[in-house]
Amino acid sequence: MNFEGEFELEGVPPETAWSVLSDPMAVRDALKGCRYITPMDDDFNFDKYEAKEDVEMLPEADPDVVADRAFDADQKYAALMQVGVGSVKPQFETTVTITDRDDESFEMLASGGGDASGSSFSMNSGMRIHELENGEGSRIEWWTEADISGRIAQLGSRVIKPVSDKIVNNFFSNIQQQMTDVDEQANSGVTDKLRNML
Repeated sequence: MNFEGEFELEGVPPETAWSVLSDPMAVRDALKGCRYITPMDDDFNFDKYEAKEDVEMLPEADPDVVADRAFDADQKYAALMQVGVGSVKPQFETTVTITDRDDESFEMLASGGGDASGSSFSMNSGMRIHELENGEGSRIEWWTEADISGRIAQLGSRVIKPVSDKIVNNFFSNIQQQMTDVDEQANSGVTDKLRNML
């Protein structure tokens, strides 16, 4: 299944959008049903990992700390995500690798997959951030190619597509609020400092 779309964020410059979308904690908080996104190694155990709570976020967080935890190219991340599709509400143990990250063109690519009871998926996805033509905001282009199998796949695209659209719309609504909060602090140099560190 292929999913793609665009979102325009008025008043949010690409640098701010990139800073927030590069932060695993910001992505986690904006993604409903996501318990955590964390770097992982070969010994990572989904059952034993305890999600970090009370993590300081931008604009209050130290920009150095946020830059240090930003998504890294070639790094593998673990994510625990619960998705409700009809009466099926699996909790996916997901592994995602950032396959490419370009701080100049604001583009990030990822691949991965996940398993839950009776369902699984694999995917390749990406996003690119453009400046709006009027120079007063950002346009975020995103795409995902997913292979879905098991109980969720049996529900068919007519059920899956509206659920995925809702997840994406909620995500960008939540992430836009975070970006707006950060951009209001732009005069303090937070965004510029992050941009220089990434």
